[in-house]
Amino acid sequence: QVQLVESGGGLVQAGGSLRLSCAASERTFSSYNMGWFRQAPGKEREFVAAVAAIVWSGGRTYYADSVKGRFTISRDNAKNTVYLEMNSLKPEDTAVYYCAAKRKVSGLDKEWEYDYWGQGTQVTVSS
Repeated sequence: QVQLVESGGGLVQAGGSLRLSCAASERTFSSYNMGWFRQAPGKEREFVAAVAAIVWSGGRTYYADSVKGRFTISRDNAKNTVYLEMNSLKPEDTAVYYCAAKRKVSGLDKEWEYDYWGQGTQVTVSS
C-alpha cells in the first residue's frame, strides 16, 4: 500500500507561482509512475501532468494542453517525492490537486489507471 501526502497548496494571485509536493511512503517509489490531477468545484477530476518511472520510460513527462509551458512535473527518487511547479497561474487553475501513483506505464493521463491517491491539496488563484 502506497501512501501519498500532498502539500504546498494555498492562495495566490493570478500570474503567481506555487510548488506542490507529494511525498510517498513506498521504498520502491522510483518504480512507480506518478501523476497530478485536479478537480474544480462542480467539475470532474482531470489530468494535469505525469512523470514516468525512469526504469520504464526514462522519466518522460506528459502534460495536459491547458498547463503546457506553465507547469513542470519532476521527481526526486532519493526523497520519494514528486513535484508540480506551477507558474503563470490563472483563476481557472483553482482546484483541489491530487497526486497519484501507478505501476503500469500506459495510460498515464487516465484517472482510472491509477492505483493510489493522496487526499489532495487546495489551490486557489484569485483574479
